[in-house]
Amino acid sequence: MVEAYVLIQAQIGAASDVGRALTAIEGVREAEVVTGPYDIIARAEASDMDELGRLVVSRIQGIEGIARTLTCPVLRL
Repeated sequence: MVEAYVLIQAQIGAASDVGRALTAIEGVREAEVVTGPYDIIARAEASDMDELGRLVVSRIQGIEGIARTLTCPVLRL
């Protein structure tokens, strides 16, 4: 299992709608609207890096109102 935090910048006024839409996506475990340089931080998980990439590129980035994402995979050291 691969986990990642996805830092999301939303378009102005879209953070709440984007946050709600994220929670409906299979593989997104939680999504929190925050303040700072990013508007939402989502925790996602997938079976491998390829699936994680598809989740982010196809499902998460496809949500209307998302301007930019930064994916930070979790390391198990």
